[in-house]
Amino acid sequence: MTQIIPKPYWYLRHGETDWNARGLAQGRTDIPLNETGIAQAVRAGQTLAALFQNNERPFSRIVSSPLSRAFVTATHVRDEINRLAGVSLPLQIEEDLSEVSFGIHEGTPMGNWYHDWIEAGTLLENGESFETLTHRAITTVNASLACEGTPLFVAHGALFRGLRAGMNLSVNERLANALPIRLEFKDRNWRIDCKI
Repeated sequence: MTQIIPKPYWYLRHGETDWNARGLAQGRTDIPLNETGIAQAVRAGQTLAALFQNNERPFSRIVSSPLSRAFVTATHVRDEINRLAGVSLPLQIEEDLSEVSFGIHEGTPMGNWYHDWIEAGTLLENGESFETLTHRAITTVNASLACEGTPLFVAHGALFRGLRAGMNLSVNERLANALPIRLEFKDRNWRIDCKI
């Protein structure tokens, strides 16, 4: 399996949606942020804006999934950084940061099928395999890391599990909505630093 290029980057899972709140699998279904999710996105933007002090630039661009829950989160983050820190960051959409397709499981409760999909490689009817997701996620992030500057990726929970596989971290761990994290390769290991 391909590994993540050992360069620092930032990651932010989108804010909450109604399906998140109900424990339903979203996948490629384009569920919008709810009011809580919008507030979370604004708060994440404010948290990240505070890092842009004394001409510091912790990241130089924002790269977002095209799904609205991620793109709206990214837009709020960009706007808060601009408003509070006076820094205008480019925001680009990357199709391959889209969430995994859960096929027939989209809109259904998360359950044992999800664990089996990750741990046992179980294929989902009309869905994407965890192996395929992992390859797509790593390839996309590596392409961005090969460019100059440090990116902030705004995307999804299952996609981040694929990235964890590419960093030799335990895979099946939940990432909170709209919690900014910084990832750095240090002492031959990836380290995750949460910014709250």
